Formats: sequence, C-alpha cells, structure tokens
Amino acid sequence: MPPLIDCKAIDCRAARCTLEVADIFRAHGPAYRRANAGHLSLGQLKVMSAIEACRTEAIGGHVAACAKCGHQHIAYNSCKNRHCPKCQGPAARDWMAARAEDLLPVEYFHVVFTLPAEIAQIAYWNKRAVYGLLFKASAETVMTIAADPRRLGVRIGMTSVLHTWGSAMTHHPHVHMIVPGGGLSPGGTKWNACRPGYFLPVRVLSRLFRRLFVDGLMALHRASKLTFFGDMGGLAEAQAFSDWLAPFRKTEWVVYAKPPFGGPEAVLAYLSRYTHRVAISNHRLVSAAADTVAFRWKDYRIKTGDRMKVMRLDTHEFIRRFLIHVLPDGFHRIRHYGLLASAARKANIAKIRTLLGEEAAAQDNAPAAEIIPLTLREPCPDCGGVMRIIETFRRGEVPRSRAPPRKHAA
Repeated sequence: MPPLIDCKAIDCRAARCTLEVADIFRAHGPAYRRANAGHLSLGQLKVMSAIEACRTEAIGGHVAACAKCGHQHIAYNSCKNRHCPKCQGPAARDWMAARAEDLLPVEYFHVVFTLPAEIAQIAYWNKRAVYGLLFKASAETVMTIAADPRRLGVRIGMTSVLHTWGSAMTHHPHVHMIVPGGGLSPGGTKWNACRPGYFLPVRVLSRLFRRLFVDGLMALHRASKLTFFGDMGGLAEAQAFSDWLAPFRKTEWVVYAKPPFGGPEAVLAYLSRYTHRVAISNHRLVSAAADTVAFRWKDYRIKTGDRMKVMRLDTHEFIRRFLIHVLPDGFHRIRHYGLLASAARKANIAKIRTLLGEEAAAQDNAPAAEIIPLTLREPCPDCGGVMRIIETFRRGEVPRSRAPPRKHAA
C-alpha cells in the first residue's frame, strides 16, 4: 500500500494537522493537467490554480500584531474562489450577516427539485442553459401553485441554491429552495399564512415542474442552445430529441418537501451550511496516498442504521469528480425570487413585517448578533488581545516584519 501523505508536508500552521483538497491538488494537480491536456476548461484550470495558491505566499498576505502583548504572526491571503473549500466559511458568514435581516417571524419550508439522471447528463454538457432552466422552472412552479386561489392564493418569495453533486461527488443537479410559509394577498393588504406544518402538495408541484422544465428544454433545443456528445449525439436532430424526451413527460419527477424549520434561527443555521457548500469539504477527507484518496460519504440507499461510509477513489478520479462541479463564469448559484427578488426585497420585507406587527424584527434579530464580521476574527493566541494588521505584502514578496516564533506555556 502506498504511504499516506506525510502530515508534516501538510499546512500545519493551525492548531492541528488536517488534510485539505489543496494538498491533493498541489501534489497531483500538475500530473492531472498533463494527463488531461486539452480536455480541461479554462474555468477548471483557474479553480485548480486558485485552490493550490490559497493561503500561501503565492498570493501575498499580511502580518498581524497583538495590540496588547506584541505577538505577531503571518497570515496569507485567501483565493476567494467560490469553489475553494477553505474560503467558503468566511464567505458564508459574510453572506448570512446580510441575509439575517431578511428573516421573517413565520414558518419556513424546504423544498428540493431534482432532475432525472438522463436529463442531468444533458445538463452536464450545457451547464449554463440547463442549470438556468432548473432555477427558472422550479421558481415558477412554486410561485404558480402558491398563487392558485385553490391553494394559498398569494404572492410568495423564496431563496434557491443550486447543488450539482451527490455525497459521492457524482453529478446530481438539484435546487434547494427555502420558502416562507405564506405570502401577500393579491392586493398586498394582508399576509396569508399556510396551514401549520404544511406548505403545498408535492405531487402537484412535481407535475407542474416536469411540464415547465420539459417545455423549457424543448425551447432551448429549438433555439440551438443545446450540445450533445457521444451516443447521444443524434439528439441534435429535432424529431429525435422530441421522441427521446417524450417518456419523461409521463414519469414521476423527484420533488420533495422537508418538515418545516423550527424558526428563523434554524433557517439561518441551515442556510449557513448550504449556501456556500462545494462538492466536498475538507473535513470529509480521510487520507490521501500516492494514487488513492479516501473520504467520508453518506449512502442514502440505506434507510436505517449508519449511512456514513468511506469511499476510496483513484486520485485522478477524485480530482475529475471535483472539477465537474465547476460552474460557468458569472453563473449565480444563489438566487432570490418573488417577494425576495433583489429589486423589491427590502420594501416587501418591511411591508410584511408591518402586516405581522413585527416592525422592529430587523433591528432586534438575535441570530444577526452572532454573525462575526469578515475581519480579523481571532484574538491573540497568547493573551487574547486584539490582532491588528501592521504590514501587507503582495504575491512573491517577503514580509519585512518577520513574525517571531510563538511562545508556548511551560
């Protein structure tokens, strides 16, 4: 068995040694690039380079000093790439600080829209077009059913988050939608809440979503916005594609609603875990050898008992699975619709709070107080004092202020 990556070779500036996706990319990325020359997109190459350079001297950094005891340490800059596992924690905290003031004192629901596996393959070849359609069709589905007088008869809002992976990093595009349990009446004069614990009928949502998505996919094909490869290359012809798509109009599509959240605080905690996820987080990694990467994954086929398992992949296969989830440049994976659409969100939320008698909720929101701003969060490791930046340095530069070795208690 090949030796595991030496823990000493991993970034050990933290309190404990941890394996990171960046370590795997730095060790095996060059070989992967050579083996797949001409088959990687510019976006994938940029993601690899960003993750490899993240928090290293390659992109500069700063020297921080304690205002109380004078302790200094060097901190390297983050790459801030949205696919980097190490950068998403701070990015999520910053995003959630802005979203906390939008939370309403109502029940929230979680609805998930998933594509059939065969159509997911087309989505992989046409990410921008089909992922965009997934967002549009799922949002239109919920807004249409909610506006139906036989259901809620209201205008609603929602936040949608795109995930393209399953637990094993395979391609599995789906949208997580967080929806307040109710909406404004047609005249905007009243907040109509849904029944406690029940949002909208899942089967009705599933069938409308299926129709809207299939119709949208046909429209993309007529506009020549879809590309096909391999055994499915023949689907470029209009009649062949129509015939291939016809059975999907009759199958059941997976749409499901989870139980409602326990309150606005639970929504905030949930969103902080979901909005800025990437295909795999560093804490799921178990080991990395010369030719194998092991990581924890959840087997959803197991209904009872422990579903957590360890998967071992060839290192190049691990990198390939990670890179298939790189999104097109400029593609937004978090989107707001209806009452929460950016243009009118603040006005709508203020109006709803007035109707609910909760005008002060935006200013007196406990979860928001727990969000730490994106600054020097950590205190001095020696005395707990405030750490201040005393020098910044660019990529390739050496800091003039040399951080002294940290003092350890006897």
